[in-house]
Amino acid sequence: MIRLLAAAALVLTTAAPISPVIDQNFADPDVMKVGGTYYAYATNSDGRNIKWATSTDLVSWTVQATDALPTLGAWADPTWSFPPGGPGDHGVWAPEVFAAGPRSFVMWYTAHDRASGKQCIGAATATTPRGPFEPQDTALVCTPEIGGAIDASSYTENGRRYILWKNDGNCCAQDTWLRLQQVSADGLRRVGAETQLIKQNKPFEGILVEAPTLWKHAGTYVLFYSANFFGDDRYVSGYATSPSLRGPYTKAASPLMTTDAFAGAVRGPGGQDVVTGPDGKDRIVFHGWNPDFTYRAVYSRRLDWQGSRPIVEGAKVRYEAEDAAFTRANARYAAGGASNGVVVGGIDFADSRVSFSVYVPRAGDYRLFTRYANGSDGGAADHTLTVNGAAAGTVDYPVTGWDNWQTTERTVTLKSGTNTISYGKGVNFAELDAIDVA
Repeated sequence: MIRLLAAAALVLTTAAPISPVIDQNFADPDVMKVGGTYYAYATNSDGRNIKWATSTDLVSWTVQATDALPTLGAWADPTWSFPPGGPGDHGVWAPEVFAAGPRSFVMWYTAHDRASGKQCIGAATATTPRGPFEPQDTALVCTPEIGGAIDASSYTENGRRYILWKNDGNCCAQDTWLRLQQVSADGLRRVGAETQLIKQNKPFEGILVEAPTLWKHAGTYVLFYSANFFGDDRYVSGYATSPSLRGPYTKAASPLMTTDAFAGAVRGPGGQDVVTGPDGKDRIVFHGWNPDFTYRAVYSRRLDWQGSRPIVEGAKVRYEAEDAAFTRANARYAAGGASNGVVVGGIDFADSRVSFSVYVPRAGDYRLFTRYANGSDGGAADHTLTVNGAAAGTVDYPVTGWDNWQTTERTVTLKSGTNTISYGKGVNFAELDAIDVA
């Protein structure tokens, strides 16, 4: 959408409305481009082991009627069902498909291992991306001693292909590690040493990390992943970065996509994949629950970058107050559920400032969410606001009590690139926890 500013300059608004591109059950989407067609593959549903769909633009999709994987490998139990998966669940999850040659396509999939009773990863092959894929008799990754193996994905570099996956430790009170290992050129055999990349260790991750996707941007390896319980709005997507393929990887302080980041328009965003769009720009494709949590639909959003930091179109980007530049103010550890556990207070003087450096990929009007607490005896409080040195009014805070963190929202106009948003002393007193920009 385009709007006309008073100065007659045309700028893009921040994001298109958020709605599914596949509005039916199509969880854990994996996307591959062959020629001018995108192929998407999904966790079992509607009586099919692997659902699949086609598109030319990542927006308009045709869900195909056939099963991309009608038969499972001999190692897998086709009768096993995972109760949270819903009616007709076949227990076949999270496919990954890639081209191993001009007429050679490989699918990795998760299913229930007959011998161990755990989840394992199998492989299947086809001569076209439309399938049907014919399964291998033995599993590719099967590690029951560490809970099993799920959520395979593929990464290639310098002519070598790698498999990433998760050990399913949350099934049995073990850690969940995202792992990386080279595979043979045909994608049917693991070779060399495996490397543990990251495990669950942040509060927003709950007891697990899963669904790895590795992408390289501007020389940095960016490991996208999902975390927490998949079955409701606690599910999130996060990311970690590294200068080298095998790590070490450093996680971002906050998740990349959450239900709150999309203001409830997407519930439990996860199972993400990254792909280059027809315009040459990056896209992130992921699932989210419908409003009554009966199926997971597919969303496709523009993926922008600030250096190695990914920015998802329409999702709030969080900036912690303690990471801002502040003068005549102080950071303190806070109770009461503060984001990242630290806030900035003491913004009590005429020269007090808390200045956030905020990056946006396009100029336009953005929503600014300020997370604050106001325990002033005198009632409502506010901070003066400046954007890129120009006065922009105030941010107003009703009384909440100290350490009772609430959010207030207003609109700001930002330029493309880096902006400075500064808070100063206003009426009464308030502390800042974080801001979100979307």
